Amino acid sequence: MKHGPKPSPPRSARLFAEPHPPAAPADLHTAQVDGASRGNPGPASYAVIVRGPNGKTIFEQGKYLGIATNNAAEYHALITALDYAAHHGIRRLRVRSDSELLVRQMEGRYRVRSKDLKPLHERAAKLANHLEYFTIEHIPREMNCDADVLANQALDRTGSRAFAAPPEKQNTHTSTRRIRARYVNGALIPTEALEVPEGAEVTIEVYPRPKS
Repeated sequence: MKHGPKPSPPRSARLFAEPHPPAAPADLHTAQVDGASRGNPGPASYAVIVRGPNGKTIFEQGKYLGIATNNAAEYHALITALDYAAHHGIRRLRVRSDSELLVRQMEGRYRVRSKDLKPLHERAAKLANHLEYFTIEHIPREMNCDADVLANQALDRTGSRAFAAPPEKQNTHTSTRRIRARYVNGALIPTEALEVPEGAEVTIEVYPRPKS
């Protein structure tokens, strides 16, 4: 039985499949990317730092994303770096990330099983394939601290807490919500609906109501 030609993997996957990858070009730009999520899913952000061939930072951004998983935030960081390259004439890009899942999926070593990540992966792969040279590297978290700080600063600026209501019910003018609860048999029982995701951790500040 004859089989049709096997489809070519993305350029990034082909690059990593080569026994001796080509030497990095002289005009290579480098992007550090990172994503953060408090709640996973929960309030999320991403950060991108792009450096020129001389190592000088030419672009950096930390941006609040909304309610998302950490993996989705990582992909948004990658897409932002690729978008920046596309709009600024950068043809050769090296991306560094501490997300093993992101890197291995872009290399073609891991399958993309999440329906939420598939469209993000497809967009990232399409942008990467338009570059003349693209490589993505997994680095330890301590080597990605600059991007990590940017991502967390973006979350801190929003006053993001450990959980959030669905986007359509979020109050963008405050970072906290006050509810009443009754202390019964060693537990605090809310007297109104919380709308908190299952498994979420929350911070409780207790202000006993004075007796009348």
